[in-house]
Amino acid sequence: MRYRPLAALALLCLAALPARAQAPVVITTSFGPASAADIVARLLAAEFQPMWNTPVVVKNITGAAGTIAAAEVVRAKPDGLTVLFTPIGPVAIQPSFMRNAGYKASDLAPICMVNQSPLVMMTPPNSGLRTVTDVIAKARSMDGNMPFATTGPGTTPHLSMVTFARIAGIKLVHVPYKGPGDVMVAFQTGDVQIMNDHPSSVKMNNLHAIAVLGPRRLPDFPDAPTMAEAGTDVQFSIWHGLFAPKDTPPAVIARFEDACAKAVQAPAMIEGHARIQTPIVYRGTRDFAAIVAADVQRMASIIEEGGLRTAE
Repeated sequence: MRYRPLAALALLCLAALPARAQAPVVITTSFGPASAADIVARLLAAEFQPMWNTPVVVKNITGAAGTIAAAEVVRAKPDGLTVLFTPIGPVAIQPSFMRNAGYKASDLAPICMVNQSPLVMMTPPNSGLRTVTDVIAKARSMDGNMPFATTGPGTTPHLSMVTFARIAGIKLVHVPYKGPGDVMVAFQTGDVQIMNDHPSSVKMNNLHAIAVLGPRRLPDFPDAPTMAEAGTDVQFSIWHGLFAPKDTPPAVIARFEDACAKAVQAPAMIEGHARIQTPIVYRGTRDFAAIVAADVQRMASIIEEGGLRTAE
């Protein structure tokens, strides 16, 4: 009789083991449903789950340019159950741009880069702007009052246009909007006529691609030169990648890296990226960490030189 409590305790512990083993892996995304981050995170989750025979769920945390999601993952236990899937901004830009982001890029451990796409300078078809030379000439004719649109301050499109203006020797006025839909309305009304953004925005909204902010032309826009070809060598891209809290054990990072390398080859992943017009560009942990470090330094320099850091 005296052994029954111990036996009961042992049975309770054994019963708890399957539940613990089945604790889901949570991929936190820094933007909402139907965003590129959300779409690709769900593609990854669908590939990871059968590999590990473990539930993998996607959690959307929006707000503050992606920093709320990133900060939550930074604070999470480094046990491999919580990771972050995010574009470049919340990791490489916002900690330098915002004074209250609450974390640094070094608080996150890079796992893998899944995709990368250069920005494209774009304009409405009725703007009369067809070349980079046209844009520069119009900016000069407006004596520093030519506006450009973005979906928010401190974003890659914002910093890319600031860099373009500096290299071209022109002044532009930044007009941030709440989202892509608002930008399209402003394009239709003529309030703004230019924006740098992801290439998918061009076909989706029937815009004209002026130039590619990358090392080579894009197959979808063969007539759009690179910025270097147009005489202003400005290169900016948006990548999406997977991160863990910084103290996550190397073995756990390696497990995720191996899963990423397999996932990017899956037909569903390839088809999904084709739908969002984003090329898969895989980089493992070491190479991705080097890319992140270089981008953090570059973006911090642009923010510092331009006096762009927020005041709060």
